[in-house]
Formats: sequence, C-alpha cells, structure tokens
Amino acid sequence: MELAERIRTSQVDDVVLSRPFLQPVKGTLCVSSHHLLLSSRTGDAAELWLLIRNIDAIEKSVQNLRGYQTIQCVDEPYGDRFSGSSGIITVKCKDLCVWFLEIPGMEECLNIASSIEALSSLESVTDTYPFFYRPKSLRLQQGWDLCPPEVQYDRLSAHTNNWRLSYVNKDFAVCSSYPDAVIVHRSINDAALKVVAKFRQGGRFPVLSYYHRKNGMVIMRSSQPLTGANGKRCKEDEDILAAVLPPGLAGYIIDTRSVQAAHQAKVKGGGWESKGNYPNWKRLHKPIDREEGCVLIHGSEGRDTVLQLTSLAQVILDPDCRTIGGFQALIEREWLQAGHPFQLRCASSAYSHAKPKHEAPVFLIFLDCCWQLSTQFPCSFQFNQHFLVTLFEHAYASRFGSFLCNSEEERSLLKVKERTISLWPWINSPGEREKYLNPLYERNSLTIWPSVAPQSLQLWNGLFLRWKQSSEHHIEAWEQISHIMRHGRRESIPTAAKENQVGNEESAQVTG
Repeated sequence: MELAERIRTSQVDDVVLSRPFLQPVKGTLCVSSHHLLLSSRTGDAAELWLLIRNIDAIEKSVQNLRGYQTIQCVDEPYGDRFSGSSGIITVKCKDLCVWFLEIPGMEECLNIASSIEALSSLESVTDTYPFFYRPKSLRLQQGWDLCPPEVQYDRLSAHTNNWRLSYVNKDFAVCSSYPDAVIVHRSINDAALKVVAKFRQGGRFPVLSYYHRKNGMVIMRSSQPLTGANGKRCKEDEDILAAVLPPGLAGYIIDTRSVQAAHQAKVKGGGWESKGNYPNWKRLHKPIDREEGCVLIHGSEGRDTVLQLTSLAQVILDPDCRTIGGFQALIEREWLQAGHPFQLRCASSAYSHAKPKHEAPVFLIFLDCCWQLSTQFPCSFQFNQHFLVTLFEHAYASRFGSFLCNSEEERSLLKVKERTISLWPWINSPGEREKYLNPLYERNSLTIWPSVAPQSLQLWNGLFLRWKQSSEHHIEAWEQISHIMRHGRRESIPTAAKENQVGNEESAQVTG
C-alpha cells in the first residue's frame, strides 16, 4: 500500500491544538506521509511539525455532542454523523510529550486518528522518513565514516602491537551482528576465530572493546559460550582468553546475568566458562573492585547490557569519551557497529499499548547513567544534558538514518548509508553543536569514579519531566553561566598573553 493511500483525511480546518506551557492555537491540520502539521490563522509559521514516527500511541474521545441532529450517511464508513460534534485526539509521543487535537466533526476525527495509526506503524524501514529526507545543507554518505574499525586500529597500533584487524567477518560471513572488521588478539588466526564463533551464541566471539594505555589492560566483549549441560569445550576459545592475559596476571569474566539465569541458559545449551578450562580467569556476577586486570564481559547475546557496561567503563576511564566527538565515536563502535538492535528495542516508548517482548530502554538507561555521571562531575563533560536528550529522541524517532535497523548487516542490505543522511554531520554543524556545549567543561584526564549510593542518584528531570514542568528558569540559569564563563575567558586571555610575554623576556635576559 502506498503511503498516500493510508491517509483518509488529509486536511481539517478549525482544529485546536493544546500542548504543555503554551496557549491553545486554532488552525488547519494537515496529514502528510510522514508529518502532522498545523498552521495557525496568522500564517506566520507552523505551530506543529510532528514526525508521525515519533507518535507512540493515540487516544480518541468524543466531545460537545450538541443538537443531536442525526444524518444518515449510507455512503459514509461510520454510519451516523453528528451535527455539531467534535472529537479530541490525544497524541502521546515517544519523546514523552503529549499533544491534544480538538477536531470538529466526528468523521474527520476518526479519519485523522485512523491515518495516524496507519502511518505511525509502518512495517518497512524503507518507507520511513529518513529515506525521503534530503536537506540542502547535508548530503548522502556524509559522516558515515565517523569511526571505522580501521581508524580505531590505527590509534591502537600506536600504543601496542598485540592486536590485529581481522576481516574474518567480511560480508558478515561469521557473525550477522558484527561489522566487517574487528580487532582481535594477534596470536589468534582467522581459522580459529571461525571455530570460536560457532562456540559463542550468535557467532559473537571475543573482540577488543577498550585498551587502557596506562597499564595495557583491556576490556573485551562477547556472547555466552555454548557449553550446554554437558560442559562442551572449545580449545580455540580457551586459547583466545589465555593469550590476552599478561604473564602472572589473572582476568575477570563479568557475566551480566544473574546466577539463576546463567544456570537456566545452560539447560538450553548456553552456559559459562568453567574454572577448570579457563584457569586464570575468575567469573563474577557482580561488580569488581578497582583492580588492575583484563576483563571479558558477556551475557546471553552480548548486544544489550554488555554494551551498557563496556560503554560506561570507557566514559569513566577515558576522557576522550567525555567529549562530543569522542562520545559520538563511542556510540558508533559500542552500539551501532557492535550490533545493538535499535529497531527492536526502540520500536515504542512509555505510552505504547502493545509491549512486544523485544522492546527495552537499554540505550536510554545508558544515557541516563551518563547524565548521572555528569551531575557528579559537572566540569568533566564537554556536552550538556541537551546533547543526551537529543540522542534519546533520535534513537526512537529520527529524520536521520543512523539508528535505523538492528545491525550493520541490515543497514548494508537496505543501503542505509547510501540512501539516508547520517545524524552526526547535523550535530557537528557549527550552529547546532553550540547548543550541546557545557560552559563549565575543563578536560579532566583522571578516572571519574561515581557514587552509586541511593542518595547520590537523581531523577533525570530534564528528560522525564521536561513536559511536566517549565524549563524556563533552568535555561536562563545556563545562559547566565555561559555568559559568565565566556566573559571570564576573554578577560583571562590578555592576562595570560602578558604573562607569557614577561616570561619570554626573562628567559631572553637569562640566556643573554
């Protein structure tokens, strides 16, 4: 069915729009293939420009049944039509905003609601708006090479030669949820990796996630081993983990599942690494102390909680990941390239009436954790909460293609990188990037260990309550802070230059 065929009524006049913190507006409501638009009578600008994909659920109610003049409409799909009636459509969005549309006429209200329901639940990814969005300022294929595995490896090779770039998964031949190229230990050849892939669920063999430059320790990620009830072994898998450990040091296997869940998985063919077969590795189902050591993190599939942990560890350990560019690269390699199923997990949000088992706010939880870190270390992050909120919004509904599909293989089959615009060039454009800067930021090269005590954790008002309470005073405060910081830095520049000049003159006198 063509998109236009899903629209039963494309335009209605005298629609009243109500939304949080603003006065109601009356205007003309238009339904296009991908947007709801409402233009007020003044005609100055669109009062509503809502991406239909952002709609999580709608509710219909009939109001103002005046006169009860019933007209039999044999040709009409809804039978009786009420004179003077109107309907209210409550539009609940994935970004947690709620809109109210009062539409004159029962038939028009039902037709609009039916159109919204049909357009907000498109089954084909290629029918969604990113495949039609063509802004003049951005172009196709721009920004898709933000952090390819080759660039990651080049940076790594400047510090160690113990790892290599493997193309064993070329054309996704070994693992459908891994990218073409992955970083693995140099001592393990591709033939062994193929064997290990069959021993790990979904083919997700251990790959490098993070290398700590100060001590050479690493974080790896994978899926669970398929040991089963009989304790099946894989010599090649054991060799991989043995090769990673420096002489005399032990490693830690963080199993993100509970002990009970791990035992249940073993009955179904999954399992864990036994102490006898992996003698230098200690398996844990809980957080570890701040010890130096190599870590392997896995759960069942290794595409959800595992990625949360590897990403958060890097935000805590690596100051580059606390910059705007570094955080984008982190999302690319640890979420998009690592195969987090965004399309399944972010199909709907909090208001959806249906709750498919595959949906889960995994990425949102990660963003919330990053916000908690930023509240405890407000000067250590280059970006502000608006940046994190923007990523949340685009993960659930976006005009860009970055978060489409469930893996690199799916994006390749649908040619997402050739047919849609990447989110990153838009975020990094000068006018847009300025909105995400934290005026208090000063690079902190130290590890930031957060407090996880209950009293240290807060509700993220800026996301969960932003449509329930006004952010006017918060915005004013941040604008004032930005002004003070910019003014203070301008004042310090001449002083610093003068101090440098004095220092240079003193050095010259000593040298002379």
